[in-house]
Amino acid sequence: MGIIAWILLGLLAGAIAKAVTPGRDPGGCLVTVLIGIVGALLGGWLGKVLFGVDSIDGFFHLSTWIAAVAGSVLLLLVYRLLAGRRSH
Repeated sequence: MGIIAWILLGLLAGAIAKAVTPGRDPGGCLVTVLIGIVGALLGGWLGKVLFGVDSIDGFFHLSTWIAAVAGSVLLLLVYRLLAGRRSH
């Protein structure tokens, strides 16, 4: 996928991750995009390492979106844990 597709996928995956994960987020839109992009990459890598599947097949494949959203949710939860510790 091209860089524009990764950014768009990351933006949408980050927004979905924020919507499905309850609680307040310490970050804004830029943090959402960054978490989404890195989460999409993380989800694809974890899918390949743990399950031996090529989870990043293409922009319109369901496996790509599942991996991207799952990675984004995981990364968002880690970010909340770390950001919550800093504010206390």
